[in-house]
Amino acid sequence: MLDYRVHTFLAVCRAGTFTRAAEELHISQPAVSQHIRQLEGHYGCALFIKAGHGMELTPAGQTLYQACACAENDETRLQAEIEALAAARSERPPLRLGCTRTIADYAAPRLLAAHLTRHPDERILMRTGNTAELVSLIDRGEIDFALVEGSFDRAVFDSALLSREPFVAVAQAAVPHRSISELLHHRLILREPGSGTREIFEQHLAARNRSVHDFAGVIELASIPAIKACVAAGAGVSFLYRVAVEDELARGELVDVTPEDFTIEHDFSLIWQRGSRYAKRYRALLREWLSPSPAPAA
Repeated sequence: MLDYRVHTFLAVCRAGTFTRAAEELHISQPAVSQHIRQLEGHYGCALFIKAGHGMELTPAGQTLYQACACAENDETRLQAEIEALAAARSERPPLRLGCTRTIADYAAPRLLAAHLTRHPDERILMRTGNTAELVSLIDRGEIDFALVEGSFDRAVFDSALLSREPFVAVAQAAVPHRSISELLHHRLILREPGSGTREIFEQHLAARNRSVHDFAGVIELASIPAIKACVAAGAGVSFLYRVAVEDELARGELVDVTPEDFTIEHDFSLIWQRGSRYAKRYRALLREWLSPSPAPAA
């Protein structure tokens, strides 16, 4: 059980001011101030500094926030598990996960179908979003872990490798593609800013002193099926994970035109809050997912 002062501290972190935290907690602002002073006295350092009309965490406060947010989320799940046991319910709390959109559409269905074959009574709640959105959901305790393709803060999150995925260029028909320069004459169709796919692509372009604006034109679409449809119609080229275009490549609807000087692989990772008491469970779950899928019931 977390100390009430820790709950106050977390409320201030998320609300940004003592006043808004007091309103959310239904206590007075002097009480909020007192709780924070007590924590600062306990740890022997300042946890917040004034910034404009709000408060910002000091480095010490940030460290405390990460630890307390993780403990709060673990406690919430632990309480749900204990309540289920106390009520003699066979139904456990649901598996709450998030997936970036490529993983949600092209990798998660296979994993979750196999999971439900092994655990037919398990409930699953899955959220989708870009990596930044999923990180925020974990931080707020709305999901327990996530499968992501984008970058994340490794000082805040632990991770385990799900897979290493090739990142390929695709077009409607074969085009010269010995180098990335040869594809710059084509219109580029890609995901919106903030997506893991876009972030990874731009990082690799920057490493070659290129940007998306070097292409003949840019179309931004927030849907992978829409991107593939546009490419298949000859509207331009795109860069996507091979797992997202395997079917179209097999049917000949798209052609792999990955330049020889632009070979990329990127990790799909399972991430969770560093320090979580459920870390062993998440690692065990991933090992199960990576093991051969069970045969379907007769």
